[in-house]
Amino acid sequence: MSSSLDHLATQNVELVPEVIEDVKIEDVKEEGPSFYCDLCDAELVRKIAQALLPGLATACVDNTAGGLFSSAGSVAADIRKEMVDDITLRSENFVAETVVLEGGPEAEKSDHPFDIISDFVDDFASLKRNLFSRVSGWLLSEKREDRIDDFVQEMEVSGFWLLDKREAVAQSLVKNVDFKNAFHCDKKFNSPEELAEHVPVCGFRSMTCENEGCNARFSANQMERHDSICPFKIIPCEQKCLDGIMRREMDRHCITVCPMKLVNCPFYAVGCKSAVASCMIEKHRSADLHSHLLYVLQGIHKEASVEDLKRRIEQLEKTSTGNLADARDARSLTSRVKNLEAKLGPLEITPLKTADEQTTEAIDEETTKTADKDVEEKLNSLEVSAKSKDSEEEARETAAKDSEAKHESVEASVNSKDCQDVEETAAKDSEAKLQSVEVSVKNKDSQEFSPTKQESETATEPTPNDIEENPGHSEPSATNKSSEEASQTTNPILQAAEI
Repeated sequence: MSSSLDHLATQNVELVPEVIEDVKIEDVKEEGPSFYCDLCDAELVRKIAQALLPGLATACVDNTAGGLFSSAGSVAADIRKEMVDDITLRSENFVAETVVLEGGPEAEKSDHPFDIISDFVDDFASLKRNLFSRVSGWLLSEKREDRIDDFVQEMEVSGFWLLDKREAVAQSLVKNVDFKNAFHCDKKFNSPEELAEHVPVCGFRSMTCENEGCNARFSANQMERHDSICPFKIIPCEQKCLDGIMRREMDRHCITVCPMKLVNCPFYAVGCKSAVASCMIEKHRSADLHSHLLYVLQGIHKEASVEDLKRRIEQLEKTSTGNLADARDARSLTSRVKNLEAKLGPLEITPLKTADEQTTEAIDEETTKTADKDVEEKLNSLEVSAKSKDSEEEARETAAKDSEAKHESVEASVNSKDCQDVEETAAKDSEAKLQSVEVSVKNKDSQEFSPTKQESETATEPTPNDIEENPGHSEPSATNKSSEEASQTTNPILQAAEI
């Protein structure tokens, strides 16, 4: 079988499907673009090319299963040609079949080119099964898988179907099934010069990873995605150490040699549960020496209280000459503590209190706490009452101020009304006095034209008979006297009114 494969490999048969360019009438009439960019997604093309060889091996093994005079290598060349023709024809008709079957059961399948071409290869391999492989349990046997793997390795070693030849087939298949133009360039140009200018900047141009040790090829538009997952890229340590580590070696670095790896404290056995970075062990050992000594003494003197052990630690630190800080683990520190204690003598332990004493102390503490709470509550109530009193006094003061203001406003209004009344009465008095003055003036005028006083008295002096007859005329001069007095009193008032 190997000799037949070597013979076929030396012939260097290139099975590239014939691409029949469809001449469009519109392009001929309008003399449209006739130069196409053939670049595809390099990563996808390589993935499909790698899947073609196992598909061919599966078809060859199943076609010769149970045969006595034929082997997989003897039919490999013929089956390879049949497979390339079959999947190429199906890829050319794929778009038309997809349009016809739109909405049918086949419409739910994946539209990724790799899934589509893988289905083509699997369908072809199932068609090449012979009768023995169909009716027996050959398809489910482990022997079948082993033979397929062995035949794949044999074809790779012999160079029966080289990778670059398979990539050429895969590239044509991708162009046929990628109807969304997501994995190949669909640009068209009018001249070869325009095409040559486009190729160096095309997003589907092939690139090789620049990281040392990585041989991956991908399209230019996939460079960032590959860079984010490349196992050979040097990246900073995930645990923030200063080393740059290859991505694929990061896990091993973090759990083995990273200086920032978290480790247990060397005194974990005596009670220190701290997780410390390996580079910070020395700092932790010196900074937490006091707590480490406490853990060691608690293991030695289990009946001692924490206060007794703290006093013992002070004695140990005064006695030691720095050798305690040099202890690197729990065992060495324990031995040094015991040596120093032998020099210091037995530990003085304060007697533990009885249960009754503890209960009485607890009761005392509770009573003091309750008393303190009561005092606090009383103080709070006093403060609240004082605040309420202050607020009441303020309310009273404001009410008093408001009442005073109201009284002042009322008095002002009353005063204004009194002033108006006084003015009205003064005006009335002045009018009355003017009238009386006028009457007095008239009386004076009448006196000038009247007889003398003596004449008037004699003339007007009534006789006793007249008095008896007219008692109402007994005092005729009383009105005259009152009018004269009114005139004398009103003169200064009239002057003041005139002023």
